[in-house]
Amino acid sequence: MIHAYAAKTAGGKLEPFEYEPDPLKDEEVEINVEYCGICHSDLSMLNNEWGISQYPLVPGHEVVGTVAAIGDRVKTVKVGQRVGLGWYSHSCMHCEWCMSGNHNLCLKAESTIVARHGGFADKVRAHEQWAVPLPQDIDPAKVGPLFCGGITVFNPIVQFDIKPTDRVGVIGIGGLGHIALQFLRAWGCNVTAFSTNPDKEAEARKLGAKDFVNSRDPQALEKLASSFDMIISTVNADLDWGTYINALRPKGRLHFVGVVPSAIQAHAFSLIAGQKTLSGSPLGSPQTIARMLDFAVRHNIEPIIETFPFSQVNEAIAHLEAGKARYRLVLKN
Repeated sequence: MIHAYAAKTAGGKLEPFEYEPDPLKDEEVEINVEYCGICHSDLSMLNNEWGISQYPLVPGHEVVGTVAAIGDRVKTVKVGQRVGLGWYSHSCMHCEWCMSGNHNLCLKAESTIVARHGGFADKVRAHEQWAVPLPQDIDPAKVGPLFCGGITVFNPIVQFDIKPTDRVGVIGIGGLGHIALQFLRAWGCNVTAFSTNPDKEAEARKLGAKDFVNSRDPQALEKLASSFDMIISTVNADLDWGTYINALRPKGRLHFVGVVPSAIQAHAFSLIAGQKTLSGSPLGSPQTIARMLDFAVRHNIEPIIETFPFSQVNEAIAHLEAGKARYRLVLKN
């Protein structure tokens, strides 16, 4: 029997919930949950903002724990080994995307919390490939948010061959942005933080930003025309995207990892004239996650977290919903 916390209706409180799992599959692992981060995507799923939630819903896709049981054909992890699990829990392993190492692009990839029960529980299950072993020198209490927020901002650095000589902007200094600043500084980039909150300037610079721009100041944005090789948007808000496209150098890229609520408006001429690109990316493959964890250990990169016991899961959700999280929340069993 698995003991979890579930919401029975959209926007409902999380309540104790038990369920009997199916027999363990041949390539599946069962994880004893030690820690589980709370992501804004959990909140979106709880409120059915994307129209794909099924109830009772057990959120949780930033899991850290030890392997409790393995299927008969599991070869990549052992019982007792500490692993992490993120947004994806399974992919087909035989399509062109999985076979090319792009498991996160598999058209049959399964989310940890869509149509199945996630990590707000004492146990959770996943395909062995998505249960990524943790490096020995990483802090298990803090690493959970890297399995969603971290890989979300690390993946585009790898996918688009960001160079140490590049100038990169990060829009939004929150759960994703504060990790992006650390990765990009360690990568060697010249990093600029964009934020509507000027009070975050000192911390943004400490985390890795060389420059800080108040994104409510149109004159400050105009002065940055043709400045950046890449701008990564981590926010879930509609902005004047034309201003940021104007801030790109020729061949520059405006890349979205935050889910903005409305259609992205852009004039084709500004893209054509500078051969600029709009793009987005979903998390990363197990291989890229492992690469990110190794990079984080080497450069002492970790998310800034607040910790709650699982018994206070509703208080933690309310803390996130009120915009008070600094910067990621982690539940502890």
